[in-house]
Order: sequence, then C-alpha cells, then structure tokens
Amino acid sequence: MSIVSALRGLSGGALIGLAAAMLLVVHGRIAGVSGILGRAAQPDGRTFRLGFLAGLIATGALIAAALPGAVGGAVRGLPALAIAGALVGVGTTLANGCTSGHGVCGISRGSPRSLIAVATFMVSAALTVAVAGAHA
Repeated sequence: MSIVSALRGLSGGALIGLAAAMLLVVHGRIAGVSGILGRAAQPDGRTFRLGFLAGLIATGALIAAALPGAVGGAVRGLPALAIAGALVGVGTTLANGCTSGHGVCGISRGSPRSLIAVATFMVSAALTVAVAGAHA
C-alpha cells in the first residue's frame, strides 16, 4: 500500500467520523444510513432524512466525476448490484442497524451490541471474500 492510499483512507475515515459526530451533536441523531433510508418516507423527520440521503448521493456523484476510478470499481452489473443491495437490507434488518450505525457510531459510544454486530459483519465479510476468491 502506498502512502497516498493510506492518507486517502485516513482522511476518508476522519471525515466519516467528523460527519457522524456533527450529526449527533447538531441533530442528536445517530448516522445509521440504513435506518435513515428505511424511515425516509415517515413524516417525522422526513426533511432531515431526505436531505441526508441527497447529500450522500450528491457527494458520491461529485467524487465519481472528479475521480472516476475511485467509485464503483467492483460493480458487476445491475442484477448483481440489486442482489447485493437486497442482501445488505436483510442483514441490516436482522442486525438492527448497519456498519455506519454500529461500526462508526455504536462502537464509539461503547455499545456492546454494536461490538457484537461489527464482529459479525467482519467475520461474514471475510468468509464472503474467501468463498468468492475461491470461485473466481
């Protein structure tokens, strides 16, 4: 890994942490993206949720335009993306939260439930990579 890659990862992680901290301090809300998406249609807090989601999409679009190779390199077509999205939705429902809610916010708050959830995410990810790598 080059120093540039390490600095990009460090700066990206720092920005995610800063955004999650700001959301908690300013709005009193946890940056759990799956929960925000799942409740976007509810009238209570709809403006906040839709604004948050629009910001995620706009930021991704800006990064993709500025650095085309930095986003979406692993996507293997719309069907694979749809299946992956559905599996993530099922997983976040079962875990009562996602990697952003548990990993960034829950662990930083010392939540035992989040520690177990993140350990489960990581083991599942490692197994998925091992199985996918064996069949590639």
